[in-house]
Amino acid sequence: MRSNDPSFADIKGGTLQPLYTPEQRRRRDSTRWTLVQGILAPVQFLIFLVSLALVLRYLANGEGAYAATVSIVVKTLALYAIMITGSIWEKVVFGKWLFVPAFFWEDVFSMLVLALHSAYLVALFAGLGSERDRMLLALAAYATYAINAAQFLLKLRAARLQGATQARSLAVAG
Repeated sequence: MRSNDPSFADIKGGTLQPLYTPEQRRRRDSTRWTLVQGILAPVQFLIFLVSLALVLRYLANGEGAYAATVSIVVKTLALYAIMITGSIWEKVVFGKWLFVPAFFWEDVFSMLVLALHSAYLVALFAGLGSERDRMLLALAAYATYAINAAQFLLKLRAARLQGATQARSLAVAG
């Protein structure tokens, strides 16, 4: 395999490391947390798109502050839900709550996403900054979320490619 092949998670000791071992793939495919993540991720993305539109509307013309604020809180709660269930998923599949090698950089960036969303909630409930300042903070949180979502989509693609590669290898060997 080429070193830039996305079906492999990392290079260790000069060899490509698969994203999942066969046992991890079995656990991934058999746990209900995979389904939970598969449902929460697109739901959160839909909430994000609606909220982004509301935040941009507020920033463009000053209208809809309440709707934008509620949508940011809902988006943040969805983020907390996917982060908690994602940690459980990593524990079930990899035996560790977070920062497993296969998802290390996605988890690191997720912490920044979580920090910015949480900072928004702190600013909101403590009355820090102006409404516009908080909306700009939410926009920064959303930018990091979009990058993080892209990281996970690339990892999902890598997992599918790895599965297809393994299936072809088994077919050839069989």
